[in-house]
Amino acid sequence: MRSGAKVAVIGGAFVLVAGGIGYGAYSMLGDTDGGGGGTQSASESSKVKTGPPSAEEIAETSKGFFDAWAAGDASAAALLTNNESGAEPVLASYGEDAHIGKVKITPGPATGTKVPYTVKATISYEGKSKPLSYASELTVVRGLTTGKALVDWEPTVVHPQLTEGATLKTGESSTPAIEAVDRNGTVLTKEKYPSLGPILDTLRKKYGETSGGSAGIETWIEPADESQPDVNLVTLTKGKPGKVQTTLDAGAQAAAERAVKKFAQASVVAVKPSTGAIRAVANNPVTEFNVALQGKQAPGSTLKIMTAAMLLEKGLVTANGAAECPPDVRYYTRTIENLGRFSLPDGSTFTQSFAKSCNTAFIKLIDDVDDDSALAKEAREVFGIGLDWKTGVVTSDGSVPEEVQGEAAAQYIGQGTVQMNVLNMASITATARTGTFRQPIIVPQSLDNRELATASRSLSPSVVQQLNTMMRATAAWGTGAKAMAGVGGDKGAKTGSAEVDGQDTSNSWFTGFSNDLAAAAVVQTGGHGGDAAGPVVAEVLQAGG
Repeated sequence: MRSGAKVAVIGGAFVLVAGGIGYGAYSMLGDTDGGGGGTQSASESSKVKTGPPSAEEIAETSKGFFDAWAAGDASAAALLTNNESGAEPVLASYGEDAHIGKVKITPGPATGTKVPYTVKATISYEGKSKPLSYASELTVVRGLTTGKALVDWEPTVVHPQLTEGATLKTGESSTPAIEAVDRNGTVLTKEKYPSLGPILDTLRKKYGETSGGSAGIETWIEPADESQPDVNLVTLTKGKPGKVQTTLDAGAQAAAERAVKKFAQASVVAVKPSTGAIRAVANNPVTEFNVALQGKQAPGSTLKIMTAAMLLEKGLVTANGAAECPPDVRYYTRTIENLGRFSLPDGSTFTQSFAKSCNTAFIKLIDDVDDDSALAKEAREVFGIGLDWKTGVVTSDGSVPEEVQGEAAAQYIGQGTVQMNVLNMASITATARTGTFRQPIIVPQSLDNRELATASRSLSPSVVQQLNTMMRATAAWGTGAKAMAGVGGDKGAKTGSAEVDGQDTSNSWFTGFSNDLAAAAVVQTGGHGGDAAGPVVAEVLQAGG
């Protein structure tokens, strides 16, 4: 045992003592992974408790765990968990590797079996000290073998950002810090722009060594996956940060941060069509997994931009030509309806079907396309979807698999096996705006001379003009009119509502452009695209960039 812990036997029970501090009476029988491990006598076996821990047991177990942890006794604290072998090295590294001491843990009132708490401590390293404070929670469970009340071990018990296999460390930072700046030289920090936190960590890992900076002394979380960036928690001594240029725009980023915070789960990305420069990326909530850049979801009718481009290229429709829009249409075994089974009068144009988001107008043309792989080819050859994008950070670059029959029909309206995120949809809108795919980037190509993805062909000027006409109509009097009302300049839009299995309310998607800026957003369970995601896109477009 560490910290001079001693074991005494009192009344048949072990009492753990470290530095004169008693943690209470607990059996030394441990459970592993919820209850495997430990041996008992026959008399003890008959007394094994079952059912949820009582309030008294929850209070006693959590107090014993907190006292042992605060005293720096990793062995004693680990014994009070259901995974002693997993818990002990993490708890030991708290003091040994992270140099965290003077730990004070204050529990809050338990909610059922969960106990919230705050931690206040001091990090001390080579004569430098800084305070550390955060909040987390633990759960008390019943050990399956021993029947003891035990802390359900998760790395987040020690720190809310700690993941499986990750470690806390304090020392000279592995890479110099960076000062990331936007396109105009404005410094971008995770404090001012929370959504940029994971992006800035990644940029530091990739470009810190070559950015001209020098290392400082920090406390950080080092993930088990070496490809993932360290997460800096506290800076004890600042090194000299190196400068990293980004394509972001501070004004657009600020607008994006404000917009997504109006919803429980929302993401938005803005891209400059003429260059592919990413101007803003925001998520709420902010997590290490960047939903805006790495998410994979059906984008709903926003994908009709791509479908329309394919139909226009094949000469099956024109923006001002007639297009049937009945309430429903059957294709093989699948019946597809318009929202609320609406229809448009005979003689309505394809622009009207696009602007009103008529599903059936698109599905009725599948037989004329006579190629189940046509949409997948359009996605890759024109819009750059599925190519290996090298933006400067990790991204998922979209997917439109080749499908047949009913599944192919679902793809035409952005459902089925189509997988996109808002970066992909902002890029699709940007490509439609100019006719040429320009791979999105968040740092200049000149920073590392990486090879950018290129699509094999561009859209013809005629198709570009017609796509822009249809998107302008959507923003002027179609399903995007309300959301885009306050957006100035040459503007266009497309709405989408993506139905997800098991969800009562569809996800809200919206994409649009204003002059030389395109943006796309998704609001989870937000309903109609124009109602939730639309205002998010509009706010970012209004900020310009």
